[in-house]
Amino acid sequence: MNDFSVENLSAKNSIKSTKVGIMGGTFNPIHNGHLAIAQKAYETAGLDKVLFMPSGISYMKTNVLALSKRLDMVRLAIREYPWFELSLVEAERKGNTYTYETLRQLTMENPSVSYYFIMGADSLFHIEEWREPEQIFSMATLVCAVREDYGIERLRHKGEELTRLGAKIIYLDIPKIPISSTEIRARVRSRLSIAELVPKSVSEYITQEHLYYEED
Repeated sequence: MNDFSVENLSAKNSIKSTKVGIMGGTFNPIHNGHLAIAQKAYETAGLDKVLFMPSGISYMKTNVLALSKRLDMVRLAIREYPWFELSLVEAERKGNTYTYETLRQLTMENPSVSYYFIMGADSLFHIEEWREPEQIFSMATLVCAVREDYGIERLRHKGEELTRLGAKIIYLDIPKIPISSTEIRARVRSRLSIAELVPKSVSEYITQEHLYYEED
């Protein structure tokens, strides 16, 4: 089991691997779908590790659970995976969180590392709306989880458009994972089981801390 006492990976020389995945998000809460996609990316892209990088303040989402609680749940969820690590790079940043700023910081501090930004199909179709998408393309390979409702041909067509803008994309052949953090929060409010949706340790933590029982 990992020792998570050193969590701020923004310090120089803290990342020694050459191929590092980034799994970002609010993780409100982290669930089995996140873990499955990160594991598939780790295997498919031959990564040395995957950084789970909870956002501090997201400019895309509101009413997000306190950062300390989300960090606790990520710690619990990844503790059985030696190749998964918690990163506080975005959590500790003041103001809104932008992916290109994160990648620029990591690239400057660890120039020998190749970064792989793990994302869902939804994000692939909207990444051009993000801040400085071409900077993202220049600093990381995109690792996209295929979703059946989009179709691989539609995804590849979009990928070809992005490739012309400089993107490098790896597609993950993974079954559709019908889990969402929104659904989990709704089930908790309705006093329904989430045992099949999150790691046991996360489910127990949500009950212990009485999280998500009130309306968002």
